[in-house]
Amino acid sequence: MSRISQWVGGLVERIRAWCVRLRAPGRFLCDSCRYDYGDVCKRPERPNATRCPDYKPR
Repeated sequence: MSRISQWVGGLVERIRAWCVRLRAPGRFLCDSCRYDYGDVCKRPERPNATRCPDYKPR
């Protein structure tokens, strides 16, 4: 069961990443993120994140 759950988890992550790429047409997610102002986002990947669990489109 562990291998199946890992496979499903990987599939869910790939689908989520695909959806994020559709919502963020720019090269970097930060360019179209709701949290891209001031000191709201504290992530070290900022401003060049290509993956982010906190991403919300504007």
